[in-house]
Amino acid sequence: VQVVESGGGLVQAGDSLTLSCVVSGTTRTINAVAWYRQTPGKQRELVAGVSSGTITHYSDSVKGRFTASRDNAKNTVYLQMNSLKPEDTAVYYCNADLGDTYYASSYYLTGRMFEHWGQGTQVTVSS
Repeated sequence: VQVVESGGGLVQAGDSLTLSCVVSGTTRTINAVAWYRQTPGKQRELVAGVSSGTITHYSDSVKGRFTASRDNAKNTVYLQMNSLKPEDTAVYYCNADLGDTYYASSYYLTGRMFEHWGQGTQVTVSS
């Protein structure tokens, strides 16, 4: 199973980026994805989660600015990031579940992580 993030880059404050997370090498489809970000010396921080259907979760720091969505036909999950701030600078990781468990929004508050990880994509926001 390969999990690949893309779409990171260098932008200015106020700009937008859309990250993609593609899962391949399996016939299984994405059940749920959690987006994390990490900066040097800090713990990985949950940013958003998207479960089956329209279940989503957002951290307070990105609520109203980031939107997670999915394209089941492409086995891809997206993270649309608007009104980016310098503090959004981090490596963003996709954490995917390929099972069939239903994850309510509250699951993303538990700290538990899914099985499959991507290599991360760097997002840098300049002021």
